[in-house]
Amino acid sequence: MKALITILRMAIGWHFLYEGVTKLVAGSWSAESFLNNTIGFTSDFYHWLAASTVRMQIIDQLNIYGLILIGLALFVGLCKRWASLGGIALLVLYYFAYPPFGISLLGPHDGSVYIVNKQFVEAAMLAFIFFYKERGYGFDALIAYYKERKNKEARRELSDREVNNRREAIKNLVSIPVLGFLGGGAWWNSRKYELDASTGATIQVNRVELGQLSGELPKGKLGDFELSRLIMGGNLIGGWAHARDLIYAESLFKAYNSENKVIETLMLCEQAGINCINIGYPTMSMMVKYKKLTGSKIKVIVQVGLDEKNEDIYDNVTRAIDNGMDIIQLQGNWCDWLVRDNRLDAIAGMMDRIKGEGYVAGLAAHTIDSFIICEENGIIPDYYMKTMHHDNYWSAHPRENRRAFEVDGKRHLDHNMFHDNCFCPFPDRTVEFVNRTRVPVMGFKVLAAGAIHPKDGFNWAFENGADFICVGMFDFQVVDDVNICIDTLKNLQNRQRGWYS
Repeated sequence: MKALITILRMAIGWHFLYEGVTKLVAGSWSAESFLNNTIGFTSDFYHWLAASTVRMQIIDQLNIYGLILIGLALFVGLCKRWASLGGIALLVLYYFAYPPFGISLLGPHDGSVYIVNKQFVEAAMLAFIFFYKERGYGFDALIAYYKERKNKEARRELSDREVNNRREAIKNLVSIPVLGFLGGGAWWNSRKYELDASTGATIQVNRVELGQLSGELPKGKLGDFELSRLIMGGNLIGGWAHARDLIYAESLFKAYNSENKVIETLMLCEQAGINCINIGYPTMSMMVKYKKLTGSKIKVIVQVGLDEKNEDIYDNVTRAIDNGMDIIQLQGNWCDWLVRDNRLDAIAGMMDRIKGEGYVAGLAAHTIDSFIICEENGIIPDYYMKTMHHDNYWSAHPRENRRAFEVDGKRHLDHNMFHDNCFCPFPDRTVEFVNRTRVPVMGFKVLAAGAIHPKDGFNWAFENGADFICVGMFDFQVVDDVNICIDTLKNLQNRQRGWYS
C-alpha cells in the first residue's frame, strides 16, 4: 500500500508540476481566455475575475506557481496533506468553471462526461491521500525518520532493525531520480519539438474575448422583432462553404463545427449581443435542439423552398412554423431558379402562405434581376435579403463575363468565368435597387465568402443601404466582428438611404 500511495501521489504531482512549468516557460500564458469563456451558473464569478487586469495578473501568477509548488510537493512527498488541500482547491475552481452538468455540459469537454471528469477524479484521489494516514515514500517520511533518530529515548545500538530503517529511509529518496528522468524527458521533448503542442498557451487563434467588446450592438426592427443589425449566418454551422476551388473546405468546416462547437458559438454570439440567426432549412432541427437545451431566446430566420415531392408544395412553411421558427424567407437559390424559369406564381404563393400564417415574409436572391422582375409583377416581401459586396477583390471574374442567375449554376474551369467566386455579380445595379426600395434590406455574403475584410465589407454594405447584414462567423471571429460592426455604424460617412428598420 505504501508503494501504491507513492505512485498515485507522484503521478498527480507530475501532472500539476508539468502544467505549471509549461505555463511558466510559455511566457505569454494567461487564464483570461479560460475564464472569459466559462458558461453555466458560476460563469459570472469567473467573468468578474477576468474583467480586471490587476486580478488577472494575480490569478495568472497564483495559477502558475500554485501548480508548480503543489506539484513539486506532491511529487517528492513534502507536506503532502497541505499540498493535497491546495490541489483540491485548484481542481474545484477548474471543475466549476466548466462543470460537467447543466447548461455548461454543452461547452468544451474532453470526451463524453457527466458529473465525473478528470478534475473530479484527481480531486477525489487527493482527498484520499489527505485522509489516509500512510505517507508513502517521500520527504515527509524521511523527516519523520530523522526525527525519530534524534529522539534520545528512542536512540539505541545499531541493530538489524536500524539497518532496515536506513534502507527504508533511502527509499524515501526514490522521487529524486524519477523527477530527474521525467524532467529530462520533458526537456528533451521541448527541445525537439520547440514547444509543448498540447497546451493552450502554444497554439492559439487570434481570438478577441467578450471582455473586449467595445459597446452594445445596435438593433433594428423587422416586423415586430427587434434584431441586432449584425445577424449570424448559418452556412458555416450548417457545413456549407463557398471555397472557390478548395475542395476540402466544406469538410474542414464540418469537422471544426461539431455540435458542441456550434452550441458554444451560438452562446458566444448571444453574449456578444447578436440576437438573431439566419439558417438553411436543414439546420432547423439543430436550432430547435439548441433552444430547448439552453432556453435561448435567439430569433431564428429560416430559409425555405418548395417541396415539389409533396402534395402541399409549401409544406416547408408549415414545418418551419411547427418547429417554432420566428421569421420565414424564400431561399435565394429558389427565388433565382423560380424567376429564371418564369414561375412567379410559385413565389407569389410562397409569400402569401407565409404572410397568411401571420409571419414576416422574406425574399432572398443572388441576382438582382430576381427582385426587379418580382417587383414589376407586384410581388413585394416584408424584407429583401440580397447578396451585397463590391467586386474589388482578386478572385472576382470580369464584369463583362458575368451572367444573371449564374451563382448557383455551372462552375467553369476558365478563370475568367464564374467558379463559386462572386455572389453579387452586379453590385451597381444592386445598390441602385436597394436605395429605391422602401422595405428593409438584409445584406448577405457581404465578405464575398471570405475574400473581403470585415471592415471593408461591413462598411460597403451599410453605406450602400443594408439595414442588417448577415455574416457567417467562427467562434474566434464573433467578438471582433461585433466590434467592427459597432465601429462601422458609428462612423458611416456616405449612406444616403434612410433606415427602414
